[in-house]
Amino acid sequence: MADKKSRKNKNQPNNTIAVNRQATHEYFIEERFEAGLVLQGWEVKSLRDGRVQLKESYVLLKRGEAWLSGAHISALLSASTHIKPEAVRSKKLLLHRHELGKLIGSVERKGYTLIPLSMYWKNGRAKLEIGLAKGKQLHDKRATSKERDWQREKARIMKHA
Repeated sequence: MADKKSRKNKNQPNNTIAVNRQATHEYFIEERFEAGLVLQGWEVKSLRDGRVQLKESYVLLKRGEAWLSGAHISALLSASTHIKPEAVRSKKLLLHRHELGKLIGSVERKGYTLIPLSMYWKNGRAKLEIGLAKGKQLHDKRATSKERDWQREKARIMKHA
């Protein structure tokens, strides 16, 4: 019986494509949103192969639309013969009108930043989780690191007790 469970978990695909680990270190994430992406065919194939990097990417708001900039999607060698793949192309994000209104208001009036947190598959479509964030200062980063170390130490103590 236990073998069936472990086999079942092994066969389930991992939906996460890429994670921006630096985001939680550099920013306080206030709110999270899920956005769809407008992609070209070769980009989808590269995403399936895991060839994406969100480390230096950011979200821009232009003319009432959200755009992902700086995300690096490297093309496969067998991408296409008639298309010249552009690795760092701006990609349009698909959000509801009320979500866009909320994001525009927060960014322009309250001084928030929009950063991509992770990219994943949902029902066969690529989705991007973006965070409404405020930047951390050096002392905030130290406090976060200290808290994370304390939680790890506490878990270790509880495990041995």
